[in-house]
Amino acid sequence: MTTFERRTNAGTVELRAATDDKLATAVGYALKFRKRSQPMRGFVEQVEPQAVTKTIAEADIRALWNHNIEALLGRKSAGTLQIRADEIGVPYEIALPNTQLGRDVAELIARGDVTGSSFGFRIVGNGEQWGETEDGYPVRSLTEIAIRDVGPVTFEAYLDSEVILRSLAEQTGIEVRSLIELANEDQLIRAIRADSPKEIRRRRVVIA
Repeated sequence: MTTFERRTNAGTVELRAATDDKLATAVGYALKFRKRSQPMRGFVEQVEPQAVTKTIAEADIRALWNHNIEALLGRKSAGTLQIRADEIGVPYEIALPNTQLGRDVAELIARGDVTGSSFGFRIVGNGEQWGETEDGYPVRSLTEIAIRDVGPVTFEAYLDSEVILRSLAEQTGIEVRSLIELANEDQLIRAIRADSPKEIRRRRVVIA
């Protein structure tokens, strides 16, 4: 089963006013490259620039409101979603539809009630690497992803630690349950460093 993840960037969506021949446009950044996230259950995350090259060129990405597939705002193949990569990240422009949903979203952005952008994605192949920051904190680097959707959101997406840590479990041979416990104790770095997995597997006890 394909597992999709969601990430939110706060304060990255705004409204470009309507003109005589064009409806209002929502503009924002779906993601920003190498900008480390806030700690997420024991680790931080960043997206590498090469991670999006293939998906932006080939995928028919949708613009959705709150990741809801029934709340379509635009589509790349229809030209109602413009999406690309620049030196900062992945900016997008949505020509909001003249529907009740489109008008509602435009009003919410214009009022400042909605300020965040988000993107839904899945990891492609081995498109992630686990390491540590210069301060010795676990970091997950995304090196190839498939973007499914982008768009404005009201709340930061819930981060499912079990989904995220499943790939690390496969790499290290440590059970997901143990990794979650390590993450909860802010000790996930023990699983990432080369000499730790054997110790954790042998003892099957994650809290020293």
